[in-house]
Amino acid sequence: MPANRSRTDRWRDCLWQIYERGGAIEVSLARPEAADPAGHDLVWRVKIARMSETEITVDQPAAFGRTFRLEAGASVVAAMSIGQNRWMFRTRALPSPPDGRLRLAMPEQVERCQRRSYYRASTGSVALPPVECWNLLDPASVVGAEVANEALVRDMQRLRAEPSAPAPEIEPLLPDVGPRFTAELVNISGGGLGLLVPPSEAAGLERARFLWMRLDLRPDVAAPIAMTGRLVHTHMDSAQNVHAGLAFEFGFHPGHRDFVIREVCALVTRLQAAQSASQAA
Repeated sequence: MPANRSRTDRWRDCLWQIYERGGAIEVSLARPEAADPAGHDLVWRVKIARMSETEITVDQPAAFGRTFRLEAGASVVAAMSIGQNRWMFRTRALPSPPDGRLRLAMPEQVERCQRRSYYRASTGSVALPPVECWNLLDPASVVGAEVANEALVRDMQRLRAEPSAPAPEIEPLLPDVGPRFTAELVNISGGGLGLLVPPSEAAGLERARFLWMRLDLRPDVAAPIAMTGRLVHTHMDSAQNVHAGLAFEFGFHPGHRDFVIREVCALVTRLQAAQSASQAA
């Protein structure tokens, strides 16, 4: 039997192996069928805390130093990875234990993702958000650009609520940066995020220390959210894609952190409310 087929048949053993090694799985809120198909998903990397025959207990999703609690009943698309192999499954959030972690129902089965559809399976799929990136040449120059980004997002929100309102200036202000390149947001965690950079764009990471990024969560968020990240590590996979790990960096403009947290919190709240409405219908 091929190794990949064998691992799929023994997926519980693989999941236990991840747990014993102090590893993590990835979770994302499942989108209701009525949701905008153009939407993108936030994927959180969460450490496995406990396991039983019926449950997987993980840390609550977090980012920017803030926890985003998933309520009991939330429909979740989850994934586990070993090397270049990845399996996806659907599950649901159970009532939280006393320690406040996230309890997930143990799935009945998982499905292996194909190399060309690494974030898609018949049981669920994840649409990774696109990210515009620039090598940040002068970190101090982000202050004005982050203030302008916050103003742009709020202006676009106001335009959505009041279509007759004056259209804002849509050309975003950039700090002192190098050439632009593109990536996808693979996952986020309490202290940082992971980017997937295709081979054609990987040159943008050369000699980079800080990146200026615009995370595009439209149409769920009115305009791309800008932020700064410090490059921590990179590695290349078998397809020559570069996986870059970055730490959030708000030290140059601490007030921007609160704005980003508010926008992501609001997005998570809206997605869970849409799930609840869909389930009720």
